Amino acid sequence: MDAFEALDALAGSPLGLERVRHLESLPNRPARHASTKEPLSDDVLARLRSFGITDLYAHQAAAIDHIRAGQSVVVATGTASGKSLCYQIPIVEAIASGRPATALALFPTKALAQDQLRSLRSWLVPGLKAVTYDGDTPDADRAWARKHANIVLTNPDMLHVGILPAHQRWATFFMRLEYVVIDELHALRGIFGSHVALLLRRLRRISRHYGSDPVFCFSSATIGNPAELASALCGLDVEPIVDDGAPRAARRLAIWDRPLEDTPGEPRLSANAECGRLLAEFVAAGQQTLAFTRSRKGAELVAQHARRQLTDGADPAQAETVTSYRAGYLPKERRAIEQRLVERELLGIAATNALELGIDIGGLDAVIVNGFPGTMASFWQQIGRSGRSGARSAAVLVVGDDQLDQWYLRHPSELVSRPPERVVVNPDNPFVTHAQIACATHELPLTRDDDEWFGAGLDDVVTELVQADLAKPRGGKLYWAGREPPAPRVSLRSGSNDEIRIVDVDDGEIVGTVDGGRSHAVVHPGAIYLHLGRQYRVERLDEPNHVALATPADDLDEFTQARSITDISIVDIDRSGSIGPATVHVGSVAVASQVTGYQRRHLSNGRVIETVELDLPERVLQTRACWYTVPLAALVRAGVEPVQLLGTVHAAEHGLIGLLPLFTICDRWDVGGVSMATHPQTGEPSIFVYDGYPGGAGIAELAFDAATDHVRATLDLIERCSCADGCPSCVQSPKCGNFNEYLDKAGAIRLLRLLS
Repeated sequence: MDAFEALDALAGSPLGLERVRHLESLPNRPARHASTKEPLSDDVLARLRSFGITDLYAHQAAAIDHIRAGQSVVVATGTASGKSLCYQIPIVEAIASGRPATALALFPTKALAQDQLRSLRSWLVPGLKAVTYDGDTPDADRAWARKHANIVLTNPDMLHVGILPAHQRWATFFMRLEYVVIDELHALRGIFGSHVALLLRRLRRISRHYGSDPVFCFSSATIGNPAELASALCGLDVEPIVDDGAPRAARRLAIWDRPLEDTPGEPRLSANAECGRLLAEFVAAGQQTLAFTRSRKGAELVAQHARRQLTDGADPAQAETVTSYRAGYLPKERRAIEQRLVERELLGIAATNALELGIDIGGLDAVIVNGFPGTMASFWQQIGRSGRSGARSAAVLVVGDDQLDQWYLRHPSELVSRPPERVVVNPDNPFVTHAQIACATHELPLTRDDDEWFGAGLDDVVTELVQADLAKPRGGKLYWAGREPPAPRVSLRSGSNDEIRIVDVDDGEIVGTVDGGRSHAVVHPGAIYLHLGRQYRVERLDEPNHVALATPADDLDEFTQARSITDISIVDIDRSGSIGPATVHVGSVAVASQVTGYQRRHLSNGRVIETVELDLPERVLQTRACWYTVPLAALVRAGVEPVQLLGTVHAAEHGLIGLLPLFTICDRWDVGGVSMATHPQTGEPSIFVYDGYPGGAGIAELAFDAATDHVRATLDLIERCSCADGCPSCVQSPKCGNFNEYLDKAGAIRLLRLLS
């Protein structure tokens, strides 16, 4: 029995008949091979044969041809399609030929960089000197890398703060730079992607200074606009390589719904328990299976549930073949687990998305996904971890409670047929351009020609830098005059310099960072903060020192929800359009908000533990928004009474935010919402959806472009939800500043029908 058959048997069992809502077969796809226009060198061919590779896939050959011709490319093909060879072969070929070429590769995680380092070194090419260069690299190794390495594997943060500001020490490397690799392109979105877009322009500017003009190779999961995104990031024309020539074994996909508890009004059965049960079922059938969970605690619980069920089963020894995997383990512990997976000593593993990316753990038989991971790119990347050995595989999506999960439950074919979401960045964000141009000024004096890299906004930033005494003009150039380098104070994940560092008080390590404008809602005293699947409780928010002190809280069955008072003012309207009798707009707004308290709730069932008052000052966010204004008379004719207005627009706002990720790669934490029965500027009932970062990240523009489809999808979700008055699957939100009070599901349905 293979995993395909094991899933069919499970679906036909009493358990499966109760829970499986959809089964779909994805057919196998044979490989399509091709040759490069110019043959590969004998040396490279011999090394490929030593890896067991005799032919290139069609997309690999196409990418290599373009890179050889000096054309930047983005390779957006499926998991395990051999994307790394697309850039490894041209780089290795150049070094093997004796050409003094160098390459720079950016990876989102240290683990991926280490994985690629092992892969590059396995070529055993004389003269190939590949190194990782990150925060863990000792000083002596850094000095050696700057003088001798011809392939440097690093991350955007180290390029930003550790390499470009010290470019003089890298002069020979930059002079010879021929290739720049950007892995996991789809992760470069929102404010982070906007910073990276300017960072790559800084890189190209430094390279030009030393006489080089590197070719870019982007690697991505399948997204809706790979060439557009890659071009926006590097400022060059980029050729899309999207025709996947890799083979794919047949896969069976199931959508697994969790039944409601017997008691009316109670939540659904535990998602962790359901995933643990599924993991045990596949392991008992001899299928090596990976269960993706959303938190470290979830990974431990799923593994625990699976081991308990296997211990009580026909072969108790199988319980020893199940474990968990998460980022908190020591590197040697993770490597040991990875090796046991490759050798099939482990049959079941519950993991956070630490295993989503391309770390090589061999071929698995089945994958279980605990809740839709937010984007099609992540979903396909996760289920693509199975079937790598060419055998038929299985994948199960265990449906969660939020709007996206429920929408896919009701539209199961969309998981296979829906086009992937677009990813957006906003390199023109004024908060980003100011910070990044300051960094560029420190690296090399600015000239008028630098508008090639930084666009029309350069003059405004120059004026601001001079007025702030951070730059001085001299001889037609602008020189950095600040006392300190700007890069260490510029976070790539923030829209402002007012960033809060979250510090673990137990060991002094920085857990993460949060934009200062969001700190009151995210890291207020008492908040539960989730980072890389781990929970922390914030003990103190020290704003003058830009620090939130937190303690680990992995064992708490708890989450927090901030309460806030929010007002929104329209600054500018860029575009407007009709949608039914209403109008949809996109433009600039100012959002004033004040966090006044928070609720502690049980994570397992959502019940309130207590409500705590807070006394924090008001914050104002300058950003971008998409908003709807609906004539009151039209709403009344549609059956919405004036007393229902507030609950109607509030419920519709939650639904729209929950389904926005259908149309752009984002999550509900990237955006905010405000709804008013009568907005003082519009004079009508109004619903605003705004970017959650200063200056905006392009999400509002996509919401405006998708307004009609967005409204229809939201209406469909809320109409088809079986609850009576609204629930987390339709109109409730885990980040609602009003604790989900004043929600009118029936009114929201009438409003959305009117717009659609």
